[in-house]
Amino acid sequence: MSTIRPLLRIGYLNVRRDRVVLAMVFLLPVMFFSIFATVFGNQRDSTARIRVAVADLDQSDYSKKIVAALGAEGGLQVRTTENADGTGAVLDREKAEDLVKKGALAVAVVLPKGFGTSGRFFNRDASAPKVELLADVSDPIAPQMVQGLLQKVSFTAAPDVLASEGMGMLEKYGGPLTPAQRASMAEWQKLLAAGGSEAAQVAANVGPAIDIVNVMQPGYGNVGIVSFYAAGIGVMFLLFSASGAGSALLDEEESGTLGRLVGSRAGMTGVLAGKWLFITMLGVLQLIVMFTWGMLVFHLPLLPHLPGFFVMTIATSAAAAAFGLVLATISRSRAQLSGISTIVILAMSAVGGSMFPRFLMSEGMQKMGLVTFNAWALDGYIKVFWRNQPVTELWPQVGVLLSLCALFLYAARMFARRWETL
Repeated sequence: MSTIRPLLRIGYLNVRRDRVVLAMVFLLPVMFFSIFATVFGNQRDSTARIRVAVADLDQSDYSKKIVAALGAEGGLQVRTTENADGTGAVLDREKAEDLVKKGALAVAVVLPKGFGTSGRFFNRDASAPKVELLADVSDPIAPQMVQGLLQKVSFTAAPDVLASEGMGMLEKYGGPLTPAQRASMAEWQKLLAAGGSEAAQVAANVGPAIDIVNVMQPGYGNVGIVSFYAAGIGVMFLLFSASGAGSALLDEEESGTLGRLVGSRAGMTGVLAGKWLFITMLGVLQLIVMFTWGMLVFHLPLLPHLPGFFVMTIATSAAAAAFGLVLATISRSRAQLSGISTIVILAMSAVGGSMFPRFLMSEGMQKMGLVTFNAWALDGYIKVFWRNQPVTELWPQVGVLLSLCALFLYAARMFARRWETL
């Protein structure tokens, strides 16, 4: 017992003095718990509203009631014009589809012509107009939620229309209704107007016909999920490898090699430039291997998207390499670098979308994710592989990544000044 007490005290002092260990033990678990609890806690004030475009091609009284009822749903953010602020031309099918393809929203509802007269209830004729949900199926939740809410509002927005059509169908096939039957229909009308699970069950059976249309590269199957995880995992491990490669500076400091390199013609700036170029090339090779594996095993369409892939890969690797140098220059030892990089990279990956899609997060967290390196890189890769956008559309993501690269290189040069006094 006399020997255990001093050992416990030594362990306590070591932990208390090492801030990285304290952060790993106490800060990182609380941080990850908070992120996951916010995303999956189902709190009303933190749940993201689904952005939906509505193209009303019918412009009937009934279709206008449907649009108004969708706009009143708390879980939806409805858009009926080209611009999000309500200005611009009224959406048609082509414009609504273009918004989905560009990623401005996940679903567009198209109410066809004739919907107000022949596509409302009970009509399952193949020739009857059908409501279309133009969907970005990389978000599997939004189309199903919008479909359910559309079925609900189809009844609650105009229960009088439903009741009259229902009585008409019954009288057509079953003969005139008795006063008692008409009273039952009136109660049914009240039930639908009130909404709830009973109304939803009725909607599933007799509601308007709805088709979910995948407008995002339907020929490539489930490429959206594959491309997301290829980019997300690739970027996260790219950051880890960049920080690991940057640790060579610490090894060279310990061996005395760094002092000789700094004193040479290259100087500190040349040393950092050489390290940055090597780590960038290593990162490009790492991402090429990752996406090639995705192409060979999971049918990721890499070859048709090579220009966009290389633009994003070079920009991402350059920024990651500069970030790795920042982590190395602020660290005093390999152990400290390992702890700092683990905390920072895991936190950035969780908030930035490398671990799970940002569309599952609240709007506030989605905006917060844009302060991370990961979010911009992932958005660029998704534009390339999922949204099939040309290289010219990558300028926001590439611009931010290159700006971060320049900022990180400047910060690394400032932090590295301590080595010039060795």
